[in-house]
Amino acid sequence: MQSSSAAPVMPTSMIAYLSKSKVSTVVAAFAIAMAAIAVRAQDSGTAIVRTRYQPSELHVLPVQGNVYMLSGDGGNTTLQAGKDGVLLVDTQYVEYADKLMAEVRKLNRGPVRFIINTSMDGAHVGGNSELAKMIPQDPTRPLAIIAHENVLNRLTTPVTGSVTPPPQFGLPTDEYFTKFKDLHFNGEAIIVYHEPDAHTDGDSVVLFRGSDVVSTGDIFSPRDYPRIDLEHGGSIQGEIDALNHILELTVPAHTQEGGTYEIPGFGHLCDEADVVEYRDMIVIIRDRIQDLVKKGRTLAQVKEAQPTLDYDGRFRTADGTPDMSNITRDAFILAVYKGLGGK
Repeated sequence: MQSSSAAPVMPTSMIAYLSKSKVSTVVAAFAIAMAAIAVRAQDSGTAIVRTRYQPSELHVLPVQGNVYMLSGDGGNTTLQAGKDGVLLVDTQYVEYADKLMAEVRKLNRGPVRFIINTSMDGAHVGGNSELAKMIPQDPTRPLAIIAHENVLNRLTTPVTGSVTPPPQFGLPTDEYFTKFKDLHFNGEAIIVYHEPDAHTDGDSVVLFRGSDVVSTGDIFSPRDYPRIDLEHGGSIQGEIDALNHILELTVPAHTQEGGTYEIPGFGHLCDEADVVEYRDMIVIIRDRIQDLVKKGRTLAQVKEAQPTLDYDGRFRTADGTPDMSNITRDAFILAVYKGLGGK
């Protein structure tokens, strides 16, 4: 991990960050266990995803260039602001909408033009609906909610029989199906890349080219083992490929500190070294489990072999939060085992 620095944008080890950084509360907020239960809303006029817990305080960290990180128990929101207005990446859970908008207005009074959702999960799309209601709409340039088409497909209530489902608010309005989507806003190019079959089949990472910042969504969260959502198209190889792509977008500064910064889905601000360590951890554990699968080991035998043991002191091994229960050591082992053909 990185050495500490007086500059608030420099990522460090968790201990150094908590003890020395001026913005230690950004990281400290993530030590509070989440207590959310995500529920898909089926009734008209509600958000895509509800939660049932009290939101924590949001903490604002200037990253570099036009980009800020807004952090709370509900995850991280990336904010880019300038003369053209505001762009948000991920909107956290619906309970955070008021707090999120209050922080946005402290930083910039201009119009919110874009929301980008990096995946279909509640921590990324939950605030869409309420934020959209708070944003004055310009009929000549309405709010655009950008996401990969698989996010829209998975969030949309299907038509069954002759019953038309009620309208859903906060769905993506500007979905893309190509390898990437780009736009120019606040004086810099912004590129949204699809990372196929990683955490899910609809993941995106967002590069702010002028500010030199990458918003990674749940592909990278430095406090947790990766969440490989097999049910929604995720895969261990897709996760590794996505992390390798993030590293291709990342250029470190002198002595490997700083340079391009990564804003993860959850956790503290990071740089290239953090992503390298995370990618290497996944590859090592993948190879260990793959060897056991080739030897015909059962899932119980794989767990007994403890393929994550030397990393369990760093990453959370269990999480009692109902909607995040698959971000655990055992859930990660299970997803890798099944993804590698384990029976």
